[in-house]
Amino acid sequence: MKRIVILISGRGSNMEAIVRRCVHEQWPARVAAVISNRAQAVGLQFAQEQGIATAVVEHRVHASREAFDQALAEAIDAHAPDLLLLAGFMRILGPPFVRRYEGRMLNIHPSLLPAFPGLHTHRRVLEAGCRLSGATVHFVTSDLDLGPIVMQSMVPVQAGDTEDTLAARVLASEHRIYPLSVSWFVRGLLRIEHGVVQHSEGASQLLVV
Repeated sequence: MKRIVILISGRGSNMEAIVRRCVHEQWPARVAAVISNRAQAVGLQFAQEQGIATAVVEHRVHASREAFDQALAEAIDAHAPDLLLLAGFMRILGPPFVRRYEGRMLNIHPSLLPAFPGLHTHRRVLEAGCRLSGATVHFVTSDLDLGPIVMQSMVPVQAGDTEDTLAARVLASEHRIYPLSVSWFVRGLLRIEHGVVQHSEGASQLLVV
């Protein structure tokens, strides 16, 4: 059975969606731990209520990013994960950390990558006049938000959308594509060929909302 560790910084709604689907669909996996860089992260309470181990590695108490990354890696490795998930984890991780988990670390980003990497995604989508937005699940590499794409959702931008209304619809799609992508990984259905992620059974890697 695969072991999953999830990193969060806040409410952890994607983490919650993954935990629930893992149990409901009886994946050959379990969420072994949820770790946050913020002690007040709301998602920690949900994890604890599900009987999942939790830990806090505060980034502010470490003198450097490298020291934080090392402390975080030690907390993660205590649970021997087969898969590491970033779910609203708001820290940039250094190249040595990424290399440590490369090929078994996934992230979700609220845009159709490679468009709009980084922060303030929904604001930038609206300012650019885009008619389409969405979310992307991808393998994490040292290039920020540019790892091989596992799955994407397409969410139309509606007339009168604000950052909040667009973000809410994109987030709803995230709750569908992230658990699905994780289930594919733990079932051994993903492979990367020439930098492109393929589903071994040919399942669609696009959700149109």
